[in-house]
Amino acid sequence: MTITGLAPLQTAGPEQISFLSHPKYQSQLSTSGAACVVVSPAFEQSTRQGCALIITEDPYLYFARLTRLWKQAQQTQRAFRIHPSAVIDPQAHVAEDAVIGPLCVVERGASIGAGTVLKSRVTLSEGCSVGARCILHSGVVVGADGFGFALHQGQWEKIEQLGAVRIGDDVEIGANTCIDRGALEDTVIGNGVKLDNLIQIGHNVHIGAHTAMAGCVGVAGSARIGAHCTVGGGAVVLGHLTVADHVHISAASVVTRSIAQPGQYTGMFPLDSNANWEKNAASLKQLSRLRERIKALESCISNHKDS
Repeated sequence: MTITGLAPLQTAGPEQISFLSHPKYQSQLSTSGAACVVVSPAFEQSTRQGCALIITEDPYLYFARLTRLWKQAQQTQRAFRIHPSAVIDPQAHVAEDAVIGPLCVVERGASIGAGTVLKSRVTLSEGCSVGARCILHSGVVVGADGFGFALHQGQWEKIEQLGAVRIGDDVEIGANTCIDRGALEDTVIGNGVKLDNLIQIGHNVHIGAHTAMAGCVGVAGSARIGAHCTVGGGAVVLGHLTVADHVHISAASVVTRSIAQPGQYTGMFPLDSNANWEKNAASLKQLSRLRERIKALESCISNHKDS
């Protein structure tokens, strides 16, 4: 049998491979039309008769590697290594096997490591560096000026951003994500970091190795985020905070204080009808006054007991 593609369990056909990594989709095993399914030992008996199996302790990881192998096998030979429309400063360093896509800009003193791919319209500003085996998707901007201004007599005066951006090895950055250069020191993205689309990383931010952030995350200037963290989509980390290693921030949360211990953290108000939300918001505004009243009552009760 010839395998012609990879597909989800629900839609896979008789010439496709699929996988199951979550018990939620176990019911689809018996009805899937896939020729072969990657499963863990726990689900070996749940597949339909006649379906070939690849049994592994981590089906999701196996399938991830299978997708890479499949893409490599299907990829056609590139017509170019550096697209003719790319603009590369003579004082930039680009590794011999790096790939630069259409309309990219690599400015003076920038550096691109071995095996790194810049998709279309990527900008790597002056003095910024990208390590080996990285992928920067379309529209990424590395090294724009950080948001630095001094207020003087009601007007904003620009603070020149004199640092750069240093990106480690094996980093992937999603489309239209922006990483600002540092004000004096560099903004640093560690090895193996994965950033989704439309993320804003402020100046002087440090992101530790193998941390992953989902789409629309915002990290304000000078925040330091540890290694092996995850940040859910739309979450915000305020400036000058420190987040420890192995911290996991839920989607749409706002991190307003430093986090010193590993764990899962959530800071969001649950979805509700607008009428209920307005009532709860009104109650929240009174919390400070209610707290003072409770403290006063506790003091009265304590004094009464003492007497």
